[in-house]
Amino acid sequence: MKINKIYIPLALSSAVAFGVLIGGALMRGNGSTPLMNASGKNKLFKLIDLIDREYVDHINTDSIVDLTVNGILEKLDPHSVYIAKSEMAGVEESMKGEFVGIGVNFYMYKDSVAVIKTVENGPAIKYGIKAGDRILQAGNTVLYGKKLPSDSLFKYLKGEKGSTVDLKIYRKTDKKIHNIHLKRDIVPIVSVDVSLKLTDSLGYIKINRFAENTYTEFKTALTQLKAAGATQLVLDLRDNSGGYMEMADLIADDFLPQGQVIVSTKNKSGKIEKTIATKGGLFETGKLYVLINENSASASEILAGAIQDNDRGIIVGRRSFGKGLVQKEIALGDGSAVRLTVARYYTPSGRSIQKPYANGLEEYNNEFERRFNSGELYAADSIKVADSLKFRTKKGRTVYGGGGIIPDRFVPLQGAHGEDAIQMIMQSGLVSYFVFEQIDQNRSSLSKLTVKDIQTKVQQSNLYYNNFIAYLSKSGLVFNLDKHQQLVKTYLGAEFIRQLVSEKEYYKIILSQDPMLQKCK
Repeated sequence: MKINKIYIPLALSSAVAFGVLIGGALMRGNGSTPLMNASGKNKLFKLIDLIDREYVDHINTDSIVDLTVNGILEKLDPHSVYIAKSEMAGVEESMKGEFVGIGVNFYMYKDSVAVIKTVENGPAIKYGIKAGDRILQAGNTVLYGKKLPSDSLFKYLKGEKGSTVDLKIYRKTDKKIHNIHLKRDIVPIVSVDVSLKLTDSLGYIKINRFAENTYTEFKTALTQLKAAGATQLVLDLRDNSGGYMEMADLIADDFLPQGQVIVSTKNKSGKIEKTIATKGGLFETGKLYVLINENSASASEILAGAIQDNDRGIIVGRRSFGKGLVQKEIALGDGSAVRLTVARYYTPSGRSIQKPYANGLEEYNNEFERRFNSGELYAADSIKVADSLKFRTKKGRTVYGGGGIIPDRFVPLQGAHGEDAIQMIMQSGLVSYFVFEQIDQNRSSLSKLTVKDIQTKVQQSNLYYNNFIAYLSKSGLVFNLDKHQQLVKTYLGAEFIRQLVSEKEYYKIILSQDPMLQKCK
C-alpha cells in the first residue's frame, strides 16, 4: 500500500526526536556540507582551537563541543536535540527495530547476571538458554562476583552478526555449569507488544513505538485478528512517544477511506505537504477505538488526530503529550548527529497540537506535574482549552488545538488523587524483579502450574502480597497498600504468568480490568 502525497509545492523529508519521520529511513547529511561558514560563526571554531592549543590544563575539546551544541539547540525548541556518537547505536537500534546480540532480558541479581526471559526468536532460546540461568562468563570476561552495572554488560553480549561468544552458564534447576558456544544474530525489538481478541468481535493491538518494522507487525496482527473474526478494534497508543511518521501514516491509511487527509506539514518558507489516504485499507469500516494518555506523543498524536478529525473512530483516555514539531536528522561527520526542527505538522482539521514552549525547557518538561496539580488527570473539566484554537471535524464536531489531542471519552487515572504512585509501582520493573526472585526460589515447581493455578496461588494467599510489601520496604519504599490489595495481587499474578507462561496471557489479565477498555463499548 502506498500513501498519496500531495506536494504544495515541495515535499519535506523529516525526522523527529521522540517521534516523527517523514520517509521510511533516517535522513542524514553526508557530512560534507559546512554548517558554519560566516566569519562571525567561526568564532566558535577559533575558541575551541585556542582552548585546545593554549589552555593551561588538558581539556577534552570534544566534550566542550558537545556541551556547546546542546546549549545552542536548547535555545531553539524542546525537540531539536544533539545525539552524541556514544548514543547513536542505541537510537538506531530502537528505530530499526532490531539489534545483534544473544537475545536475553536480564538484570544483576545479587552478584550475577540473571536471565529473566529469553527473547522469542532470538539466538539464546535456540541455544538452550533458559529463564533463571546465570551468565557467569562471556568469552574471557568473568561477570559474576563484581556487581557490575547492567548497562556495562551489553558490550560483552552484543556484537557483529555471525560473531561467536563462549558463555559459561549456571542453571539452578539442575545445579550444573553449561558451556554454550553461541553465534550472535539479529534480535527483534518488537513494536507491537501484543495483539489478541478481547471478545468474539473486538480485537486489540498495542503499539509501543513507530519503528521501521511497525507497519509490517501491525498489518500481520490486524490480518490475523480479522481472520479470527474481529470486526471491531482497539488500538492502544498509551505511552507511545512516537517514531517514524510514515509508519503512523500507513496505519492511518488502513483505517481511512480514499481521499481523506491524514496529516499535513508546513516548513519555514510556508511550503506544505499533505498526506492523503488511498483506497484498499485493511479496516476502513469496522468500529475503531484509539487509546491515548499523557505520554502518547508525536506519531501517536498524528494517528489519533487523523482518526478524530475524520470522525473515523473514538479517542479514549487522557490528553496526549502535545508534540507537533517535525525534525530532520543530519549527521555531523563524526558519528554524532543533530535532529533539527524543520517543520510543524497539522491534523486534518488544521490543528497544531504542539504545546507552548516559550518559557523554557524546564517548564516544558514539568507539564505532567502541572496536569497532576491542576486535577486534569482526574477530571475532564479541568482540561484547559482555548476558544481561539477551536476547530471542526469532518462531521462538524468541535476539537481543540494548542496542546495535545483531547479524547472523546475521558478516563481518569486509577485511584484517588495522590494514589497514582501505587499504580506506577505496579507497572514498574520492581514488580518484574520481585516476581523473578520469587520464581527463582522454586522454579521447577512453579513452571508446572497452569495460568489458572498461578492466579489461584497468588490470589487466595497473602504469601506473595506480604513478601512484596517487605520487598518494597527493603527498597526504601513504604506504602500502605491494604486498600489496594486486590490490585496488587492482580499485577503480581499477571507478572508471574508473564514470566512463566507468555506475554499474551499477561495482557489478558491486565486488560480484563483496564478502565479505558470499559469505555470501548
